[in-house]
Amino acid sequence: MAKFDKIAVLRKIGTTGMVPVFYHKDAEVAKKVVKACYDGGVRAFEFTNRGDFAHEVFAEVVKYAAIECPDLALGVGSVVDPATAALYIQLGANFVVGPLFNPEIAKVCNRRLIPYTPGCGSVSEVGFAQELGCDLCKVFPGDVLGPKLVKGLRAPMPWSKLMVTGGVSPDEENLASWIKAGVFCVGMGSKLFPKDIVAAENWQAITDKCKEALGYIARARA
Repeated sequence: MAKFDKIAVLRKIGTTGMVPVFYHKDAEVAKKVVKACYDGGVRAFEFTNRGDFAHEVFAEVVKYAAIECPDLALGVGSVVDPATAALYIQLGANFVVGPLFNPEIAKVCNRRLIPYTPGCGSVSEVGFAQELGCDLCKVFPGDVLGPKLVKGLRAPMPWSKLMVTGGVSPDEENLASWIKAGVFCVGMGSKLFPKDIVAAENWQAITDKCKEALGYIARARA
């Protein structure tokens, strides 16, 4: 069961403006990364459903985060079907993210009042997702669609809350371009967690990078 309700989760995502996106098959590594991000100011974290037994890793991380990161909304990403969404919701996912839009997932999430953020690549997809209760839609892949899509979409649909994932990096110029275009938040993966940093278990570097990125976002919003 989700620890936080829909409104609380969206508030956490919107307040910080960044959702780290990460997967690792080793639960202990995943826990360390989550804690490092939390110490850096992150309050919403997306664990991606990418590998075998990923749900088992997620279950361990959820229990860990409940104690060590009490204000963190832990969600799941890379979800493409309703059965997988239901599985993770049962394990405590606070939100569900996908690379595509599946209306059946919206039904599962809405039934439990859990945010569903589907991947959308057009104005029509975002509109359809909003009709089915998706308060926050994901512009994906961001590096292909670009900030101009966000700005253009929000002109006739200014109520739209958009998260961009793909092509987002923790540098000031990149983050500012998305924030100025009008995104609600950004999702950031590999560029926030370089493989060599994770392999070296340099958790402080991840904490510092999160603080730096969140600072750039706050500055761009100001």
